[in-house]
Amino acid sequence: MQSQHEQRGQGENHMRHPFKLTLCVDNKKLSASSDTKHYSLLQIVVLGLLLFLMLSAQAESEHEASMARLDAIQAAADKSNDEGLRQLIEFKKNLPADADPKLRLETLSLLSGLYYDAGKGSLSKETVNEFTALAKKMRDQDALLLIDIFDSFEILEKSGVAEAFIHLDKLQARVLQSSSIGVQIRYRNTLASLYSISHKFDEALKQYLEMLKLSELLPKRQVQARMSTWSAIANLYLQMKDPEKALNATTEALAVSSATIAPKIFIEISISRGVALSVLKRNDEALKEYQSALKIGREENLPYTVALALFNIADQYLIKKDFKRAEMYARDAMAKSQALEDNWGIAGAKVNLGFALGGQGKIAQGAELVNQSLEFFKKSHANTDVEMILGEFSHMYEDAGMYKEALALVREQQKLSDEIFRSDRAKAVAVLQEQFDAEHRKKQIEILAKDNALKDADIQNHRLQQIVALLASLVALLAGAFIYVLYRRSKKLNEQLQEVNLQLEFHAVRDPLTGLHNRRSFIALMAARPGRVDVERREAYVNPDCMILLDIDHFKHINDTWGHAVGDVVLKEVATRLRNVVRDEDMLMRWGGEEFLIFSPKSNPEQITSLVERVLRAVGETAFTSSEISIPVTVTAGFISVPFSDVPEEICDWERALQIADMALYLGKTHGRNRAYGLSRLLVSHEEAIPTLTHDLAAAIKENMVEVIEVLGPVQEPLVA
Repeated sequence: MQSQHEQRGQGENHMRHPFKLTLCVDNKKLSASSDTKHYSLLQIVVLGLLLFLMLSAQAESEHEASMARLDAIQAAADKSNDEGLRQLIEFKKNLPADADPKLRLETLSLLSGLYYDAGKGSLSKETVNEFTALAKKMRDQDALLLIDIFDSFEILEKSGVAEAFIHLDKLQARVLQSSSIGVQIRYRNTLASLYSISHKFDEALKQYLEMLKLSELLPKRQVQARMSTWSAIANLYLQMKDPEKALNATTEALAVSSATIAPKIFIEISISRGVALSVLKRNDEALKEYQSALKIGREENLPYTVALALFNIADQYLIKKDFKRAEMYARDAMAKSQALEDNWGIAGAKVNLGFALGGQGKIAQGAELVNQSLEFFKKSHANTDVEMILGEFSHMYEDAGMYKEALALVREQQKLSDEIFRSDRAKAVAVLQEQFDAEHRKKQIEILAKDNALKDADIQNHRLQQIVALLASLVALLAGAFIYVLYRRSKKLNEQLQEVNLQLEFHAVRDPLTGLHNRRSFIALMAARPGRVDVERREAYVNPDCMILLDIDHFKHINDTWGHAVGDVVLKEVATRLRNVVRDEDMLMRWGGEEFLIFSPKSNPEQITSLVERVLRAVGETAFTSSEISIPVTVTAGFISVPFSDVPEEICDWERALQIADMALYLGKTHGRNRAYGLSRLLVSHEEAIPTLTHDLAAAIKENMVEVIEVLGPVQEPLVA
């Protein structure tokens, strides 16, 4: 299992799953995908109240002693959550009835955060509600403004990003009028979160840099504010897939202070740093960061942090293939998450535990745990998590030699990947349309406001009707010009949207890495493929269409050994070599992951066998090079004609034929790889052969139902799996 920032490889041949909003943008379940550490709206509010308290400096002269005491308690909480919580509960209990409401607000905001860090979620929620009620009762403008800023997250969940931006735009004037630096920083932090969700990373970064400048104006807790902001910048760079800059940002954060000043923030930074190091394949250094976070989390009794660190350590040991230690830490992480009643944490820990057991040969036991977590993520509609787990699950079965089970999981993963692609594409278009509609509505509101202002002026200035009429005419002229400009802009936006839609249509049928056609384009081709009528059938049987399904041998080994960037280079080079050997009329596709498909229409059997030989040689004869690395690469293939052996396509259509070619490919895998198996013809009637052939190719061969062609690839040193 992986964090939302760091998937076990950053190459294009890994899916990337979508992230869940948190206060600091992608606050992590960090490890070496899925978004197992999700945060609720309550957690966002709690963390925001902490930030508000950290940034506020509103001590009044008559309560200087109480404020100084509260500052001392907060400093104690920075070092020991338990000690700070104990002192703060006592402080709140002894507050006099006539205590300044502002002092009560600061006390409640700090208390809500300390309860949360201690794993006491219900008490934290009660304290947040008490803060909100008191802010409304005393009509504290800064506190009420802070609550309004928090509302943007709820609007985001209910109505989308565009509406959340509109809500923040309405608050901008109040924020600028506020004398509270803390409110201004909170507002910019929320803007940065929304920009990050919209993938406008440059705008998000601008907000964080402004926060750094504002933190220098704070009368107290500047160090903690700067550390938190640098931590957020590091997380943003992780989301941007730039681990080097993320690492530099954590270095800047650590340069501000150390664990002795603010251990909680220090732990956040350590885990972010570990993720960046893991992405960079510096696994030993990443492990040290996670272990440091675990040590401090235990010393300060921060249960959520402890569970998070344990999860990351378990995952890091999975990467290192130290399955015994991975099991130990995964069990510990699961126990901690169960104690916290954190269902997402439990599910993530179960996945790691399942893979750890599978790595030790306990396949059935490990598979049961992984399947339990898969059910949880499916019910939670976490499709990107499910898709990624299926991929790792199939590798576990493949490593155990259970190819049938691995194949079933790969097919399920590919089906889900297609669904996610369609969903993501629909969402991308919807977001573009939503942004356009929001701006259009905003302009309409402005026009209506101008019109209402004119009507009010007419009523209140009846004596000046002639002047008002003249002004009204002028305004009407301006409004007409404004509407014309708006129309032109709307037209331009529609044209841009249409262009984006065309680009989406193009990318929908092309693989972005290799530029080849994708699975979707082939399915569309088959749907439009004309049926062979009676007069054409003789030609179809003499020169049938042919499908060749290819899979790169030991591709996982290539990724694990040289990294996913090199894996991407191999995928692109394989695509280039295949282009050089197929005919112009042939269709070449990236079928998914490391699989390719060649569709060769109207080809006789001799041509197909020759084409398969050329494909094996083109890929396998010459080693692939990347920088100074030389990598031997081979492929295994399965091929079949359509129609097959005079069998009518109503009985064995292209989908059944491709299924048989897939089985032929796996037959080649089990017989040593670097070869191709093709089906030449049936040796018995299709009524007898097809039921067996479409479910168990090996059995059909054993019972002499079908004639098989074997084509061997070029001789070379085998690549160790």
